[in-house]
Amino acid sequence: MSKNILVLTGSPRKGGNSEMMADAFIKGAQASGHTVNKFDTAAKTISGCRACETCWSKDTACSFKDDFTELEPLLENADTLVFVTPLYWFGMSAQLKSAIDKFYAYAVPGCKRPLKIKESILMICGADEDPKIFNGAIETYKGIADYMKWQNRGILAVPKVSGKGDIAHTDALQQAEKLGTDI
Repeated sequence: MSKNILVLTGSPRKGGNSEMMADAFIKGAQASGHTVNKFDTAAKTISGCRACETCWSKDTACSFKDDFTELEPLLENADTLVFVTPLYWFGMSAQLKSAIDKFYAYAVPGCKRPLKIKESILMICGADEDPKIFNGAIETYKGIADYMKWQNRGILAVPKVSGKGDIAHTDALQQAEKLGTDI
């Protein structure tokens, strides 16, 4: 069955390691007949949630206008959500996290357009050699998936990649493509 997949990227570095992972995943997913949309949070202006409790008061998820309004229809039409980010200070990038914070609107009573997402994936890479460095980001992702009742379809954490393109010297791109093919 064909799925509508949304890939949210969070790296401000164009053509970097996490973007290469996202593109490999997309290649695999499209080869399997899925529809894929990619949304680059780092190229957008999205403020985090302000806890104003005015979600849906203006017929959009967030009452404050920014580029999250471009993301809303993609989120609302997705069956599967894929988070792709570099590791920044033990977590996801701030650009991606700002978008995720606004998911709050989809978890509040009175949500006018509930998400139909049923499953998710996390792909993350970073320079550190110790895989434990990813634990904070992975636990955050697992918490999000659990809270939103999404099935975790996989986590790909790639250490030892720092320079642009370093990931091409690992098997991570093949693993990302396989995640896309198998979804």
